[in-house]
Amino acid sequence: MEKLSRNNRVVVITKVLMENPNKIIGLNRFSEMLNAAKSTISEDIVIVREVLEKLQMGRIETISGAAGGIKYIPQIGIDKGKEFALELCNLLNDDSRVIPGNIIYMTDVMCNPEIISRAGTILSSLFKSTEVDYVITVETKGIPLAYEVARNLGVQLVIARRDAQVTEGPTMSINYVSGTSGRLQQMSLSKKSMKSNSKCIFIDDFMKGGGTALGIKDLLKEFDSELTGIGVLVDNKDVEKKILNYVSIVDLHAVNGSTILDVKPSKMFEK
Repeated sequence: MEKLSRNNRVVVITKVLMENPNKIIGLNRFSEMLNAAKSTISEDIVIVREVLEKLQMGRIETISGAAGGIKYIPQIGIDKGKEFALELCNLLNDDSRVIPGNIIYMTDVMCNPEIISRAGTILSSLFKSTEVDYVITVETKGIPLAYEVARNLGVQLVIARRDAQVTEGPTMSINYVSGTSGRLQQMSLSKKSMKSNSKCIFIDDFMKGGGTALGIKDLLKEFDSELTGIGVLVDNKDVEKKILNYVSIVDLHAVNGSTILDVKPSKMFEK
């Protein structure tokens, strides 16, 4: 392969790192790919690191040792995070989103790649110091957001189903009380989906009473695994006493009739 210019090398290095968040990549890989010496690659990485940090697009961490290298950790600055949260609030402050039963229509938000990508970066950055083996969610609307968080953390996504499916093979099922409807529901997880003694974080689109999150916690116990964190896009503050601790990006303070009274960024943006 012909030698590339520094600008071209920097582009390739950046692309590879951002496509493999939280994955350790050895300098040998870049050296062979770009036909350049390790010392040259190291200089290129310094440029990438400085630009990403300056633009608050994440950071590059150096891993020492024989199996070391570098890895890209997606992050978003507090100012840009709050800017995104305010944009989301403006989007949700729409009377037409409240449908019968005081339910907020959010399907378009949860299926918007730009919104989910930025929200996923915010939530994953909150758990960057947490030991995580899996990200878990419950079908269906929380899947896109949970996938982004899992991708950013470099771990596998596990999806609990409302009903056991033949294609899942042997499953473990539990009953739980939904925080949204207050009804007794069921969730199941394939026995092949995750290893026992794992640490997981639960990601979902909406938090009301925390019943689903508690169900996830109980389900993980059946796998001798632990729920170490919870992150949601929107938290309904009408329910004051939540069952578990969690973090949210947007706080919904009231839904009255057909009007959303107050949606604002969560307190984490007040830092």
